[in-house]
Amino acid sequence: MGDPSFRSTRAPGDSRTDVMAEGWEPGPALGDGDVTPGGAPQRAGKPEEALMTELSELVQKVVKSSSWWERHGVDISILACSFLLLPAGFLCLRSAQAIPFLAGVLTLGVVHHTLTVKGSHLASHNALTESKSWGKVWAIFFIELCSAFTVEQATYNHVKIHHGYTNIIGLGDSSTWKLPFLNRYIYMFIAPLAVPILTPLVALDLLRNVEWKAALRTLCCMFLGFYCHYWLLLHVSGFQSPWSALLCMLLTRSLLAHPYIHVNIFQHIGLPMFPADRKPKRIHLMSLGVLNLPRNALLDWSFGHSLISCHVEHHLFPSLSDNMCLKIKPIVSQYLKQKKLPYNEDTYSSRLRLFLQRYEELMVHAPPITELVGIQ
Repeated sequence: MGDPSFRSTRAPGDSRTDVMAEGWEPGPALGDGDVTPGGAPQRAGKPEEALMTELSELVQKVVKSSSWWERHGVDISILACSFLLLPAGFLCLRSAQAIPFLAGVLTLGVVHHTLTVKGSHLASHNALTESKSWGKVWAIFFIELCSAFTVEQATYNHVKIHHGYTNIIGLGDSSTWKLPFLNRYIYMFIAPLAVPILTPLVALDLLRNVEWKAALRTLCCMFLGFYCHYWLLLHVSGFQSPWSALLCMLLTRSLLAHPYIHVNIFQHIGLPMFPADRKPKRIHLMSLGVLNLPRNALLDWSFGHSLISCHVEHHLFPSLSDNMCLKIKPIVSQYLKQKKLPYNEDTYSSRLRLFLQRYEELMVHAPPITELVGIQ
């Protein structure tokens, strides 16, 4: 990775995420699902499209040589195992003893986040199946029934905007995660507990932007998902009062809300940001504006590799499953490093310290615009 050299203000971040570029002009980035060339800078005599083309060909060779189990089966099995753990979780909550009860809370909390984060994320990219029809079914199930959100708005905001305009000011700059009126400690450690409440409220507000048939479907799925959870706590786990059941729902649904919020801000905010009319080419946009965290057994299972240790790979090839992102990780990292392109990596604790120390700069004030002037 080269030394930092910006013509304007550099987006804040630590030394491992500072980069520079040389000999190319920014251009439009491709949207989600594109593994074809998105354009790349002219370096070492190569045409602009050559870098992304070459990397895409390397990745496609791996994908084509992979079995169905590797492409989809591993992640489907993780989601299936999560479903199979649900009865044990609800039954553990029947216990009056602390250890079995806490085991039930932990089990249901991990299962909930596996279905709502990993399942919904894969479904939004149609990465669970190669069938568009089944992809739509899985999207409705995981995003609306399990996550209490709307498929249309989730797909538009995440796939079209966030992936299509990663770290572009006013579009995919992750500003939706910012709450400037909260101080750093409330935002980082207390506000995440409200995620299970805020998510359906935001979804209800976004229903104004979808057709009435889609809105009605979403409302039915949201109600069914909440009611099934509530009913199982009353009739299987044996909760005696509605309020205790609702409190348990909040507890399990917010169990991993802190890393969920942290991961979403750690991997983009604090990295270079660009104006819409000066977008870098795709391979540069994704290598500059995306960061990988180290592998973590709990988060890998609950959130998926593409959201943790393979986020760069996911942004370059968003239609691949978590397991495939993990499989192509050595190829992508080696290729970017060989071509002197950034491959951002940092630890969870390091990013947490950075955001606590520079919260005002990163999460309150508008992100500075970055203009690349050279890779050496």
